Amino acid sequence: MHKKTLSDTGGADTAPPAIYLKNIYKSFGAVQANKDIDLHVSAGTIHGIVGENGAGKSTLVSILYGFYTADRGKTEIFGAPVVLRSTADAIAAGIGMVHQHFMLVPNFSVLENIILGHEGSSSLQAGLEKATKELQNIADKYGLQVDLHALVQDLPVGLQQRVEILKALYRGARVLILDEPTGVLTPQETKQLFEILRSLRAQGVTILLITHKLKEIMAVTDNVSVMRGGEMVAHLETQKTSPEQLAELMVGRPVLLTVGYDSAEAGDICLQVEHLSMRDDSGKSCLQDISFSVRRGEIFGIAGVSGNGQSELLEVLAGISALDAGRVVIGTTEISADNPATPAEVKELGLAHIPEDRHAMGLILPFTAAETAMLGYEERGAVSGRSPFLSPDKITRHCAKLMTDFDIRPADPNLKSNLFSGGNQQKIVVAREISAHPDILLVGQPTRGVDIGAIEFIHKQLLALRDAGCAIILVSVELDEILNLSDRIMVMNAGQNMGILVREDADVQKIGLMMAGLENTGNIATSLASEKKGGKHE
Repeated sequence: MHKKTLSDTGGADTAPPAIYLKNIYKSFGAVQANKDIDLHVSAGTIHGIVGENGAGKSTLVSILYGFYTADRGKTEIFGAPVVLRSTADAIAAGIGMVHQHFMLVPNFSVLENIILGHEGSSSLQAGLEKATKELQNIADKYGLQVDLHALVQDLPVGLQQRVEILKALYRGARVLILDEPTGVLTPQETKQLFEILRSLRAQGVTILLITHKLKEIMAVTDNVSVMRGGEMVAHLETQKTSPEQLAELMVGRPVLLTVGYDSAEAGDICLQVEHLSMRDDSGKSCLQDISFSVRRGEIFGIAGVSGNGQSELLEVLAGISALDAGRVVIGTTEISADNPATPAEVKELGLAHIPEDRHAMGLILPFTAAETAMLGYEERGAVSGRSPFLSPDKITRHCAKLMTDFDIRPADPNLKSNLFSGGNQQKIVVAREISAHPDILLVGQPTRGVDIGAIEFIHKQLLALRDAGCAIILVSVELDEILNLSDRIMVMNAGQNMGILVREDADVQKIGLMMAGLENTGNIATSLASEKKGGKHE
């Protein structure tokens, strides 16, 4: 594959590029995070950067925004040489950044958040009045209308992101960096964001978009650069490439972006949730009157913007959190507020759990891979010797087999868990839970922070487990993942079941409205209708 040089993409430009990087290097100890990076971003364009986890994207963006200083190399912003040693240097150079997790004070107003640290006057009131006029002009120019006096905590996520963009523009940004900007948005909010980005581009603002979603790269960017292993391997015009080519450049081999889904005939109901409700430690309602059932041999997807009760639901089902009302029936065993169950007891009922946060709940990072691969299953025959003792040899052999079966790299059972990449850490957790041959598998964000190649593998494993008769409850904020894998889909908003859709009736528009709480398909009616089909997914 030909590695394009800066002249390949910028030779026809007469104006200086908005961003020009030449021979950028950055190391952290022995780790070479960025190596000989060249990047040319034309002014007034939307330029994407893609790459697997660990490819060096975050380091490069951090250099551009002054979090890190490059070890060596040349940086120019609109033709002017700069040395970016701090975020203040980046802002002074005309660079703004919208972080994946917003940097806003929830109980401050929009206006207070925007001017915080940039009041512009010794008199706060005078600063507020001046800022109000300037922000109204910016909002009118770029189509970024928002109530300046509203509290940020009262705004939906899409408007909070708009506040971040306004804040960057107010501080003089001519280059706007967006890091995974759609991870917390509904499909409708994503569409609105792209309209805003196109409007900004039309007004001369340069956008640098960092995302792992190749569909979004194709939808909104003019050019795209691909990173792999800390190096820049390609600069391409978006209209002349494809998601398949970008994925191959990212991974270094051809990748299936969508695994082949075949319909399955589901069996009997093995898990029933009836009128389940729960409050958190502060008394706030997390789950409200949730009801659904899951059959053997089906993937029951749960869609929703993060923070709408999906995490709490998985924790209740796994026995980690107690429910306040309603009941959960697994097989013939009933779990309720009066009859709670521990995670170990739930596991004995044939339920396994791949948690959303592998570091907090799936791994003990100082443990070896062999030790991690048996967590929760210490009494199973695969790792135990003569009761009550564990067999070190069996533990090692068990892990070695999982590493072969699940393509975990490096294949070293004695390597500590924290030394594996994020994707391989996830594979260890997936391998441990699937190898227990569960009747029911809870899966939370199975591909979060996982490289494209590993995503393909994990999706195939889930479909194979379904076909073997396991009931799978899949929670993911990646709507494409839900749509590609699920036989039925429940959508959640504010802790409520907004409805259950069979695969054939599900589409992005309908699910997006339900995720936003704007449409309810009637969860009881759809659930009953689905079950009357006998669980068969044509």
